Amino acid sequence: MPPADARNWFGRVRPQWSLARQLFVLQVVVVAVVVLAGTALAWYDAEQRNESAARDKVVAVARTLAAQPGVRDALVAPDPTATLQPLAERVRADTGVDFITIMSPQGIRYTHPDPARIGQPFLGHIEQAVAGQVFTEIFPGTLGFSVRAVVPVHDDAHRLIGLVSDGITVRSISLELEKQVSVLVLVAAAALLIGGLLTYLVSARLRRHTHGLRPAELSRMYEYHDAILHAVREGLLLISPTGRVTLCNDGAGLLLGLDPLAVEGRPVSELELPESLVGSLGSGRAVRDEVHLTDERVLLVNASEIRSGGRDLGIVVTLRDHTELQALSGELDSMRGFAESLRSQAHESANRLHTVVSLIELGRADEAVTFATAELELAQQLTDRVVGAIGEPVLAAVLLGKSAEAGERGVEVVLTEDTEIDDVDLAHIDSRDLVTILGNLIDNAVEAVVERPRPRVAVTVRSTSDGVLVRVADNGPGVDPETAQRLFERGWSTKDSGRGLGLALVGQSVRRHRGSIEVTCDDGAVFTVLLPAGSDVAR
Repeated sequence: MPPADARNWFGRVRPQWSLARQLFVLQVVVVAVVVLAGTALAWYDAEQRNESAARDKVVAVARTLAAQPGVRDALVAPDPTATLQPLAERVRADTGVDFITIMSPQGIRYTHPDPARIGQPFLGHIEQAVAGQVFTEIFPGTLGFSVRAVVPVHDDAHRLIGLVSDGITVRSISLELEKQVSVLVLVAAAALLIGGLLTYLVSARLRRHTHGLRPAELSRMYEYHDAILHAVREGLLLISPTGRVTLCNDGAGLLLGLDPLAVEGRPVSELELPESLVGSLGSGRAVRDEVHLTDERVLLVNASEIRSGGRDLGIVVTLRDHTELQALSGELDSMRGFAESLRSQAHESANRLHTVVSLIELGRADEAVTFATAELELAQQLTDRVVGAIGEPVLAAVLLGKSAEAGERGVEVVLTEDTEIDDVDLAHIDSRDLVTILGNLIDNAVEAVVERPRPRVAVTVRSTSDGVLVRVADNGPGVDPETAQRLFERGWSTKDSGRGLGLALVGQSVRRHRGSIEVTCDDGAVFTVLLPAGSDVAR
């Protein structure tokens, strides 16, 4: 169904021209008007110039004749015509004027191109010349309309003794003008042809760029494009082959902490983004589901190359926020670990129960009671220690789960004596960030000591005057000082797998709370995190 503005008054659909065609027609009209107007002005100018040149010419010829001594002598001779007629015809032929008439002060002709008209009165005005002035006029004479000049001739006593008039017919001027106009028309036609050709080339290029769309379609496409870019929550970046940002929607600005309008046109390397993300965006290669960390978010990045008509247009980058999903995954992993620890304890309890039953069947009830009591005390000791020292249930669950998981791997996780904190001390800290920090630090420590003799991980969580302190120490090989600078980068791993994300998430959570993290070596690696009290979480 065509739009309403595509119908005329009779309800019929009017043909809709594309933007390229409309501009082509408009440009052709403009070029034609300019060329025709220029031609008309040039013709008018040529006409004025020819007339002015004719006036100058006839004045010059008449003045020259009037100044000739032979002319003045002949005018006072008994028969002026005998001397002046041959002279006038010779000068007329040499100068190209159409007539030369030499006459008496009363206007009686002594010369004329038609000898039959000699002796007749001159047709034209002579009053100004008789008064001593040189003047020109256009007057219909015996040869038709002509541009003529009339010049007085004086003797040595400055007495008027005759008049000289010469002229060029308008017909002669018109013939000369026609020659010039013919050339002018050819130039105008060539200009119109070249202008039309250039206009067509511009129109064809515009048609390729607009894909033959009509103005209304282009307007709607822009409105939809702009609305979609502002509406979608996912981030969208367009990066040119030269590595400059050509488009950044609101979602990308929010996820990257940038002003969309300020980043467009700037190189990716100049944006304040993590080096790993800048490397992926500036590489110009396709990226699929890469995880990158900024100071505040976990982003899933995809990048695809854009090509059109064999031309490389750069890459389109989509960004999705996985911060919440990553936090929930961390909590889920903690709960899964806790469930695994319960399963392990249930399995161990079943084994212990079978042992107790077997001792009772063997009639050794006292030993069965002693064994059951000792195992119960060992199982309950850590739980009582954690629950008694840590009042925050989520944090306690993480510690119990990680302890049980590490115990299955032969690693002992213990709480230090100074561990003591309640949920009031942790009121300003997001429990998910606590799970991320403590869970990943314990996992990292367990990985570091799992193959060491008598592996042990010590955990401290306590409230201080500066905030909440979390310390995880292990008796592993420690951390190289040079490596310590890269621990919290995405991709670092204790196993050099290049896929480490846990410590990077720890660093992100610490930065979010404007805290600090320190790595030292004291018979192993010691990670100390301080989250300031009352800090506003940077979301």
